[in-house]
Amino acid sequence: MAANVMEIYGSKVFNEHVMKERLPSATYKSLKNTLHKGAPLDIEVANVVASVMKRWAMELGATHYTHWFQPLTGITSEKHDGFVSPVGDGTAIMEFSGKELVRGEPDASSFPSGGLRATCEARGYTAWDPTSYAFVKDDVLCIPTAFVSYTGEALDKKTPLLRSMNALSGQAIRILKLFGRMWITSPPPSAPSRSTFLSRRRITRPVRI
Repeated sequence: MAANVMEIYGSKVFNEHVMKERLPSATYKSLKNTLHKGAPLDIEVANVVASVMKRWAMELGATHYTHWFQPLTGITSEKHDGFVSPVGDGTAIMEFSGKELVRGEPDASSFPSGGLRATCEARGYTAWDPTSYAFVKDDVLCIPTAFVSYTGEALDKKTPLLRSMNALSGQAIRILKLFGRMWITSPPPSAPSRSTFLSRRRITRPVRI
């Protein structure tokens, strides 16, 4: 039984081991640079990651993907989309690009906003949080994301956590450098903002709040 548990534990998680094994070396290095140093995530890199992630998920039986987030309702929420995309000649193709991986647009009117905007003006976005591993559950590829408004206000419980971690890490690094630890690099910005969604040429890391 113990051996079986060890075999299945984490078997449906797109973790560091899977990424290192499946991603091209340059792509893996670029993604690690984004995760640990806050470097911008280029759309070409996101496209490669999305393609590899889709292939991995389909091998595990996934037919759909979802941006998985924690709105202010006390429970998690999901917006499901299929990998299958119809084409004009009556056939279909399996499609999942970096754009679908990085950003989603669920119906924000379904979730509380703390009075930030009128329900009829609701416009929310989900942004991929690469610091949390994607996973497959019930034949669905779940992509952990943050949920924010068009102007950058947090609409979930994860975004304030990421922003507070970023602020604390930044101040801790500042103090350590005062004691001569100059080799320590700045923490990667983690909480999405409006700039995440407005960049065309590359997927920028969000500004600090």
